[in-house]
Amino acid sequence: MNWLPVFLLFLAVWLAVFVQTQFSILTEWLGMAPSLIPALIVHAALSHSWPVILGVVLFAGLSLDSLSPMKVGFHFLPMLALGMAIQARQHLILRDQSYARIFLGLAAGTFVPLATLLLLTISDRPVISGWVTGWQLLFSGLFNAVACPICFAIFDWLERILGDPRPVESSFRPDRQIVRGRH
Repeated sequence: MNWLPVFLLFLAVWLAVFVQTQFSILTEWLGMAPSLIPALIVHAALSHSWPVILGVVLFAGLSLDSLSPMKVGFHFLPMLALGMAIQARQHLILRDQSYARIFLGLAAGTFVPLATLLLLTISDRPVISGWVTGWQLLFSGLFNAVACPICFAIFDWLERILGDPRPVESSFRPDRQIVRGRH
């Protein structure tokens, strides 16, 4: 297994967490911090195995939890549920179709904040929600709907450039026997 795509995925998650938590101008302007992590989890769930998905979700969730006032696990559980749901149905999802990537990004970008909000409402933390919450969910979904195909394009391009070359397939089939002569 080539570990370079996995390393680049973890690097992208780290950069996404950094941008989401450190640039307060975006938070002040939009009223929320746009998160690229659901789109990266969709890519990880459709491209990698369970240990990589679990590592990405654990790394992203603990990174976000350590930089937020929420308890540990509030970011981890919704992202884990997203990764598990997509990985379980990976064979049914049209990974190479752009409309599937857009809808998966929209669903992931809406599901993760909504599930996090649900976890916050059943905890002992006070939750402030209203009409602005709908705007934030819509923006998060649309942001990830745009970001998900871009993430796939960037990682596929990096895989072509930096990954192992694809084997050339021959038209000769070794299980065929050619019988020459008359019968």
